[in-house]
Amino acid sequence: MSESPAARLQKLFEGHRLTPTQRRIAHCMVRGAAEVPFLSSVELAELAGVSQPSVTRFAVALGFDGYPALRRHLREVAPAERAGAGDTDSYNEYQQAVQGEIENLRQLSAMLADPAPVREAGRLLAGSSPLPVLGLRAASSQARGFAYFAAKVHPDVRLLDEGGSMLADRIDAAVAAGASALLCFALPRHPKEVAEALDHARAAGLTVVTVADSAFAPVARHSDLLIPAPVGTGLAFDTACAPMLLGRVLLEAMADALPDAQARLEAFDARAAARGLFVE
Repeated sequence: MSESPAARLQKLFEGHRLTPTQRRIAHCMVRGAAEVPFLSSVELAELAGVSQPSVTRFAVALGFDGYPALRRHLREVAPAERAGAGDTDSYNEYQQAVQGEIENLRQLSAMLADPAPVREAGRLLAGSSPLPVLGLRAASSQARGFAYFAAKVHPDVRLLDEGGSMLADRIDAAVAAGASALLCFALPRHPKEVAEALDHARAAGLTVVTVADSAFAPVARHSDLLIPAPVGTGLAFDTACAPMLLGRVLLEAMADALPDAQARLEAFDARAAARGLFVE
């Protein structure tokens, strides 16, 4: 499978030390990879919510003479024509939000053409017992969903979905019990407390695996392995279909790396049947 324009753009930005404003521009460009090569610096600045000089400085930071040179390069790594331009004109705002999530899933599928990062993450998570799973505020539901299913195949999963002064204590307790890795779900808006918790976890010796909305998310520099999955922004509140699906993919990779995962699942099903937990 060939790389998507978004994936190729993301590779262009990797390895550069970007300011928060520049990360915002990069994230905006990845999300609109098919449209960005046709935008002026003023239009891109408006789309990203930054100033036009910030776009120019961003292009220079990437090694180009200015934004026109960057745009010429973008037209080489993105489609020659606007993909599907005008196709969404007949959609109402709710349909457009769904179409945006479909595009996010396409980006996730293209990224998974290289399964190595997910398999490495699965190996790290399977090898950690206990396994702390962190997700605060908007990301708490992602963390809770992962932890619920992970507990069916992993011997000791510890959900960290509440902040406060006890968060560091719970991370320390996991380390004392033998944890070697921590899984974090980080979604906008990114709480400062999450970055602080990840720094504490790494200082305590844990390897941090993070699912975030972008490779340029603020938590990137606080993570050892970050796997991006874009969120939808077409509604008043962000939608996280791609991060949720990536979480399930990580569950699969972790289960594949656990030698007794199938036996644990069968044992759970037997107990559930004996207790009459589910309606058939």
